[in-house]
Amino acid sequence: MTGSRPLWLSGGVDISRRRFEELVSDALDEVPVELTRLMDNVVVLVEERDEREPTLLGLYEGVALTERGHDYGGMLPDRITVYRQAILDICATEEDVV
Repeated sequence: MTGSRPLWLSGGVDISRRRFEELVSDALDEVPVELTRLMDNVVVLVEERDEREPTLLGLYEGVALTERGHDYGGMLPDRITVYRQAILDICATEEDVV
């Protein structure tokens, strides 16, 4: 909470969607190779905000690596959704975003 307003209503840094997507891409480029090798069949998406949980920063939806059996195949990609506005709400600068 900031004063009497929830943090997500108090505002934060303002970055265009295009620039935010560039920052997400840059951050993914920094993930160590050992981890990116494990990101098979995964897509990363940028959305504005989760409607049910407006302060949620990100969400993984899919089948965990530890749960993938021999029959895992032909599945739609797992999804990692990054919620742009929720992240911007808690950041004061562009550097905070990454």
